[in-house]
Amino acid sequence: MVNSPSSPHLFALILGRVQAVCEALAAEGALPAGLDLSRVVVEPPKDPTHGDMATNAAMVLAKEAKAKPRDLAEQIAAKLRAEPMVAKVDVAGPGFINLTLQTKVWADELRAVLAQGSAYGRSAIGGGHKVNVEYVSANPTGPMHVGHCRGAVFGDALANLLAFAGYDVTREYYINDAGAQVDVLGRSAFLRYQEALGEEIGEIPEGLYPGDYLKPVGEALKAEHGDRLRALPEAEWLPIARAKAIAMMMDMIRADLAALNITHEEFFSERSLIEGGTDRVAETIAFLRAKGDVYEGRLPPPKGAPVDDYEDREQTLFRATAYGDDVDRPLLKSNGSYTYFASDIAYHKTKFDRGYRTMVDVWGADHGGYIKRVQAAIKAVTAGQGVLDVKIVQLVKLLRNGEPVKMSKRAGDFVTLREVVEEVGCDATRFMMLFRKNDAVLDFDLAKVIEQSKDNAVFYVQYGHARGHSVFRNAREVIPDLPEEPAARIAFLRDAEVERLTDSAELDLLRRLALYPRIVEAAAQAHEPHRIAFYLYELASEFHALWTRGRDLPHLRFIINNDALITKARLALVQGAVSVLASGLAVLGVDAPTEMR
Repeated sequence: MVNSPSSPHLFALILGRVQAVCEALAAEGALPAGLDLSRVVVEPPKDPTHGDMATNAAMVLAKEAKAKPRDLAEQIAAKLRAEPMVAKVDVAGPGFINLTLQTKVWADELRAVLAQGSAYGRSAIGGGHKVNVEYVSANPTGPMHVGHCRGAVFGDALANLLAFAGYDVTREYYINDAGAQVDVLGRSAFLRYQEALGEEIGEIPEGLYPGDYLKPVGEALKAEHGDRLRALPEAEWLPIARAKAIAMMMDMIRADLAALNITHEEFFSERSLIEGGTDRVAETIAFLRAKGDVYEGRLPPPKGAPVDDYEDREQTLFRATAYGDDVDRPLLKSNGSYTYFASDIAYHKTKFDRGYRTMVDVWGADHGGYIKRVQAAIKAVTAGQGVLDVKIVQLVKLLRNGEPVKMSKRAGDFVTLREVVEEVGCDATRFMMLFRKNDAVLDFDLAKVIEQSKDNAVFYVQYGHARGHSVFRNAREVIPDLPEEPAARIAFLRDAEVERLTDSAELDLLRRLALYPRIVEAAAQAHEPHRIAFYLYELASEFHALWTRGRDLPHLRFIINNDALITKARLALVQGAVSVLASGLAVLGVDAPTEMR
């Protein structure tokens, strides 16, 4: 059976059959009517010798059914044995049900891969639901550093993954262009302006940004304003220097991100919340006050370590504790200006007002303590309709042959994103930033990520794709009419007799291919793009293993000189692997080369 991209994938089909069996048992009175089947899952068994798939149906339904899990499992298993796709059903342990599928199922799934091509694995589970993914959002005070790199790659890959799973995704960057740090940037730029005018500025004063990257800003201010800014008071020159510095820093950041093939659809200015005729922060505070979520009061002294925003005075507070936070939070500073948190509430309210019920924010590890208050605020301003998932991206330890990398001369105190990409390339940077779960510290070794070995995951996966194409080139000696153009080649291979693929390693690869749509959906729902990277490495490993098996056992080679039919069947399998490797790499934003140099 060849499924269209909108049809359920193999695991979803088997889950549907398991649920149908449970409903049939309920109709017969063996199970209560109206059972909640949402906790029933079908997944690969942890031990592949137990079968192709396993279901927990009896384990999760036994309590409601007032039956022993093992007894219920036997009833479900008896009906599943009659399913045409199922070859064998076993009940294991306290009530797990293991299923072995008919060999024909795997041949049909390969036909589905060939029929759907690049659409194989694409899902409709998102249902067009709007999702806002905000990532990077680095302060516009300098070039991107290697820490920003990981969050940038994670957010971009997550956005790709959600779009592939059927969500309507917007990629957003929040420009922190208000507050003290951009005033420091403006003063630092003005110092470089003075330098451009020929003044001796000496050592950069402590508290200002020291990097040479601000020299072009000084030159630009000189070119635009001559020396006239020098005579102005700070209150007049600071907005000018600040605006020019922010604009040029954002141009630099966009260029840095472009080196990683990352673009955003939306750039939202923090300053726009309070400027331009409408103070949205004030409106948001008034909105919350009308709901009873803002009041004037005092906060108790913090227990244990000092809290940055604690002041022993009566102040304007958000009732965060009513929405799951540990303490109520200040919205105004003692000088009457807004806290960063107040602006953040207003900003996230704009996301909800723009139609985003699901929001994903990608933050650095140092923001972990900020999550509960922002989630509390979103509950308040959206009446519980908005959901924020914060994905914390842990630190990157930059190494070369196991030794820490020295800081950048250009940036002053860190290694820039651009330096990393220029040294190891976009593909290696992106893949290896995703080849570890986002909330685990990442050791990124500049020497190891460009090694051509199995230990280098990005090379191993890309080599799998390139190796598949080398097989096609060599196969034309046996099948001269095998097309070079991918779409034509896939069409040519669709009528291959793939039932001939019966070797255990061939079947293992088929099973791995069939797992891809389920991995896509699970990764999208969990907001975990690293699952795609892990899957691709496993797929590449099985493909390379099959190639090696053919080298050791000549009758299992992809190309059999005197047997065009088995060659065509194995080329169809190679095409399946190549298609899925290319699809997964595209989700991660990594190139799928046809040759490795």
